[in-house]
Amino acid sequence: MREEVKGTFASVFGKQDGLRFFFAPGRVNIIGEHTDYNGGHVFPCALTIGTFAAVSQRKDRLVRMFSENFKETGVKEFKLDDLCYNKDDDWANYPKGVIFEFQQRGYAIPNGFDIAFSGNIPNGAGLSSSASIELLMAVVLQTYFHPELNALHLVKMAQHAENTFIGVNCGIMDQFAIGMGKKGHAMLLNCDTLSYEYSKLDVSGLSLVIANTNKKRSLAGSSYNARRQECQEALRDLKTELEIASLGELSPSDFDSYAHLIQNETNRRRAKHAVYENDRTIKTAEMFKKNKLDEIGSLMKESHLSLKNDYEVTSPELDELAYAAWSHEGVIGSRMTGAGFGGCTISIVKDQAVEDFIEKAGAAYKERTGIKADFYVADIGEGARELKGD
Repeated sequence: MREEVKGTFASVFGKQDGLRFFFAPGRVNIIGEHTDYNGGHVFPCALTIGTFAAVSQRKDRLVRMFSENFKETGVKEFKLDDLCYNKDDDWANYPKGVIFEFQQRGYAIPNGFDIAFSGNIPNGAGLSSSASIELLMAVVLQTYFHPELNALHLVKMAQHAENTFIGVNCGIMDQFAIGMGKKGHAMLLNCDTLSYEYSKLDVSGLSLVIANTNKKRSLAGSSYNARRQECQEALRDLKTELEIASLGELSPSDFDSYAHLIQNETNRRRAKHAVYENDRTIKTAEMFKKNKLDEIGSLMKESHLSLKNDYEVTSPELDELAYAAWSHEGVIGSRMTGAGFGGCTISIVKDQAVEDFIEKAGAAYKERTGIKADFYVADIGEGARELKGD
């Protein structure tokens, strides 16, 4: 991919000396969905697929961007002194928002640059291509202009840029997993305190298989923000008797005792998911330590059904992939991953069953939906960084 993006840069901007190369991964969340903005836990890992970039500094204040993934949109140009959201800039608003965030926080960017992107994350698949390009842009700015900033600073700025510049009220999970990823490890992250621990996923004989429904989704245009509002309303009702700052502070038994305080039945179901999913996430991380695979499978299935019935963010396509996985004897567990409304499932599959699972699940899915699913055996990689050496 590095040679590819180098070639893309040369064809678009011309050959230039001093090119530097950067990478930010995609991420997959093993369990813990829609808990991050509710003050709960998540259990994601960074992938080895992601977004690559070749960058060259300019002497003026112009920024020029090109993406091989959206080449039909051409080069996007803007000046550092005139940054604003522009619908016509499409994908480029994500890195542009990070540049704006740096400047808003007083981190000077003295000159512009030319940058060519090329990614191998399926667009709209729910593997967080948007957060990937955000963290990549943050690492570029850190490397060139602000080496004093640490990875957590970059994570927070990228999340805030998506919240305010893009208008998606996302939690911190995507940016955190991509910015802080560690090879061979998932991370159990408390999204309220940002305390975290790495969990080595060294389960011999098993593979993580991502299945893409190829039903694309857009968080900005979906019900994502509505779900967050519904949870905030539920929290407001609970706070009439409870001294809590987030739903993540409640155990399932606590929730059951006070659920009657939530006036709206839909909001009650949303909050139930957030509380119970947080508990499932903590338990899953513990089950990985103990290698209790049956329990992990049960928790993943419960997660998907909760996302389907209580949070209502699955789709017919996601459900069909999950059903196909649950019926395969080689699958330990499977669930939708990401925000939902389309996207991907994540399955834990015995190594010797991977090919058969992909063949049979793919055939069943195609028969039931008319859509061809794509499957990826996931490798867990490092977080966003500059690529040095060969």
